[in-house]
Amino acid sequence: MQQIAASASTLKVGAGKQYATIKAAIEASKDGDVIIIDKGVYAEGEITINKQLHLKGINWPVLDGANKSQILNVVSDNVIIEGLDIRNCGYSSSYDWSAIKVLDGNRVVIRNNRLFNNSFGINLQNTSFCRIENNYIKGNPVNEFQSGNAIHCWKSNNVCIVNNVLTGHRDGIYFEFVTHSFIGNNNSYKNIRYGLHFMFSNDDTYYKNIFKANGSGVAVMFSKRVNMFWNRFEESWGSAAYGILMKEISDGKVEHNTFLKNTVGIYMEGTNRIQVAQNMFKSNGWAMRVQSSCDDNSITQNNFMGNTFDVGTNGTMQLNRFYTNYWDKYEGYDLNKDGVGDVHYLPVSLYSMIVEKIPAATLLLRSFMVSILDKAERVIPGITPINLKDEKPFMKPLPL
Repeated sequence: MQQIAASASTLKVGAGKQYATIKAAIEASKDGDVIIIDKGVYAEGEITINKQLHLKGINWPVLDGANKSQILNVVSDNVIIEGLDIRNCGYSSSYDWSAIKVLDGNRVVIRNNRLFNNSFGINLQNTSFCRIENNYIKGNPVNEFQSGNAIHCWKSNNVCIVNNVLTGHRDGIYFEFVTHSFIGNNNSYKNIRYGLHFMFSNDDTYYKNIFKANGSGVAVMFSKRVNMFWNRFEESWGSAAYGILMKEISDGKVEHNTFLKNTVGIYMEGTNRIQVAQNMFKSNGWAMRVQSSCDDNSITQNNFMGNTFDVGTNGTMQLNRFYTNYWDKYEGYDLNKDGVGDVHYLPVSLYSMIVEKIPAATLLLRSFMVSILDKAERVIPGITPINLKDEKPFMKPLPL
């Protein structure tokens, strides 16, 4: 782009401008040109960008798909799209119609746009080094099967997704076969399924995002080396709702996150070598559910406060390490005043084991008999996994 910028031209689209339509301006343009789109409504069907162009909207021009077609189809490298109001792309089960689709394009920047009532918002397929920044993407979902994702990425690498607001879609962000990418400072809320969904995506990081009131917070599945730092997972309520669902993943880090008012803060199944450290678990149903298929995970220096159950599991075999966490249910003592309890803490209660096998037993949650049974089980464990314990529980909450 830098080599051709010296000969670049500016083409203007709108009433009384050089071109009446965006398609006409693209056809007349050459690589490196800037197309300025003035305020107005442009219902031109599918618009293909097959050159290295910069599309810039002034005063929020509306690109309207009239629920009949895809809107912007990018098949070139080095494209910038900004300042546009893109809406009504319609739904297609065969072609994944999108407000903006990038196919085999590299170094595409999509920033400062507003997307409304589209099936898929931004759809990247087989791309490298693309950036999606400062967009507002709001869907109008009918149901999970007739809705697309706000940001959908497939078979891509080095994608950067930052500072976007995503709501009303199937998933806020969806990654499949996406590597070495970064997701930061996004607000993904009230989506039907997940705020963020990973599938077969390795070496990615997400940082300081907010996932609130989605069907479930985040799903990370069949992936390796995923880092999850400083995020908030809030208000994922339901029989299958989680702050994070981790399934068949390994060698990742979950650090400095907040899990607040979820049915389950973290659900782990088939996970290996995951570091869960310095997180806040507060007012969840279960802070963590760690299935017996998990191995060699480390849960250290976290705060567990106000959760109905601290940890749940489905078996007595446990090969994970809980160490130096704060548990508000801990009733031990600290005779030497070093801030660490002198006796270990068993975070799995008898009642949580019963509920794991008989969900209807939650009706007895606050009963006196359940409290007596739990206390008896802690004194003489018979059902709960005695090797799932914190040997060095902290007496006071950690300053996270």
